[in-house]
Amino acid sequence: MTTPIIEPVTEPVIEVATPAHRAAAVATVVAAFAADPAFRFFCPDDETYLSDAEVIAAGLFDARVGRGTVWVADGGAAVAMWDGPDAPPSSHPPTGRFAVYEHAVAAVMPTYPRWYLGVLACHPEHRGRRLARAAMAPGLRRAEEDGLPALLETSNPGNVEVYRSVGFDVLERLTVDADLPVWIMRRP
Repeated sequence: MTTPIIEPVTEPVIEVATPAHRAAAVATVVAAFAADPAFRFFCPDDETYLSDAEVIAAGLFDARVGRGTVWVADGGAAVAMWDGPDAPPSSHPPTGRFAVYEHAVAAVMPTYPRWYLGVLACHPEHRGRRLARAAMAPGLRRAEEDGLPALLETSNPGNVEVYRSVGFDVLERLTVDADLPVWIMRRP
């Protein structure tokens, strides 16, 4: 009789992202959002998805990485990109369909001080390990320490329940460009 091999459960390594994490973080976002309704709205062409999504993901990472509000799990297998309450407006305004989305969301997004989770992604090769939750946790802690709510938006209906499971509630629902549903969610 053979003894079954039991794999040890290890806690993910969470760290504040640096520019050295850029390639892994961008690759994670691009792979994680390949079927995401919002990213497919931004980048609808299958032939150019990879290059278009890389530009968007890199811009989102670059705008936040120097503020200490981007956390990665296991070197970039998951990434959480946050804006703190004092985050300046982006110096790289969105263009094209990404701009349409951003303007529609900004029109209903609360403007009071808050922590905003702009991107949460886990590379598909690492799903099921709760790495995204682990990467998100430092931002949630910072919001709690500051006594501020956390906000996010999602266009993926399946994510609404996932975010509810960590304390978010739907604050607003809108439709972008006639057919893209978006939920604005808040965690008090």
